Amino acid sequence: MMTNSIAASKVDWRRPLRAILKPREIFLHDGRNLRRFRIGAGVQAAAILVALILLGWSAYASVRAVSSMTGEVARMRRQVAQMETDLAAIRATAENRAALLERRQAFLARVLAGDADPAELAALIPPAAHAPRNQAARAIAASFDRVEDMQADMAVQARDATRQRYLRTIQAIRQVGLNPARFHRASVSIGGPYEPLNSADADPDYRALFMSWRRLDQLEQGVAAIPSGKPVRDAEFTSGFGGRSDPFRHRAAFHGGIDLAGPVGTPIHATADGIVTRSEYNRGGYGNMIEINHGQGIATRYGHMSRRIARVGQRVHRGELIGLMGSTGRSTGSHLHYEVRIDGRAINPVPFLDSGTTLVALQQRLQGEQQQQLAIGGPARAGSR
Repeated sequence: MMTNSIAASKVDWRRPLRAILKPREIFLHDGRNLRRFRIGAGVQAAAILVALILLGWSAYASVRAVSSMTGEVARMRRQVAQMETDLAAIRATAENRAALLERRQAFLARVLAGDADPAELAALIPPAAHAPRNQAARAIAASFDRVEDMQADMAVQARDATRQRYLRTIQAIRQVGLNPARFHRASVSIGGPYEPLNSADADPDYRALFMSWRRLDQLEQGVAAIPSGKPVRDAEFTSGFGGRSDPFRHRAAFHGGIDLAGPVGTPIHATADGIVTRSEYNRGGYGNMIEINHGQGIATRYGHMSRRIARVGQRVHRGELIGLMGSTGRSTGSHLHYEVRIDGRAINPVPFLDSGTTLVALQQRLQGEQQQQLAIGGPARAGSR
């Protein structure tokens, strides 16, 4: 019974195959002859097997192809993303370097012009250039190196020239008997905030140039306070500074200035920029007197005038008319009593009458810059004065 069941099951699954793979006869007629072909079950089974193999291989190849295309697309996407990153880095580097070149050029131009404001110049100090991390951006950054090197050389030359000018100015100040440290001490409270000591990112070459320029600027602005030249163009030197015989009491006395004689009405000029602090008739012996405060603890006095022109609070410039010569007060004849005072103490004015060419040229340049500022409507730089 069991044997019959097994035999029946074998018959059951073979029957469909036999129905499909039953022998087939194919007739072909070419117009003359009739041919018959017989395709057995084995041939049909082999053909089906080959077809199944081809179908399976085709499916496998299609899956591999799709998988390969997906990987290629991902790779292309990564390449495009990297190209976009490189392009953005190149654009940013080019813009930053171009802006840095412009800022350096603006800084150098202001330094070389000689009329920069310390606060504005400090704000213009360019930062140091850093190599970009992106390799493509590093290549574009290298194209700016030549111009940057030229600017760096210019900054070094300007710094050296500034230091040389600083030394010449110091020498000119010492020639009139003044200590150059006076002008730096008086400028510390003004100059300090402009020095970028906390700017760690500042380019060291340009920061060094600024520091040299700032020291020179403080010194030169102080130089404007130093009296130079004669207060009277044509006058006779009649009495010197120091001990002499008093013309009224005929005994030894201290003379705190010098006397320059000339006709009544001879023009008298300020010997340095400053503000008039006294314009009065002084009963202590000066007569009609004007006192000008030049800053830095320096002042000048002009006595025995026949007429006072400058008024209290008026800002005067070197060479400006302030009064006329006369013989008022304790005087024996028409002359100018001229004093130079440092920190309230009278010193010998003679060294200031014939100041060196460096000091005079510097004062003339500073005065010209002030007049130019006023002519264009801008505020004149007061600096440390």
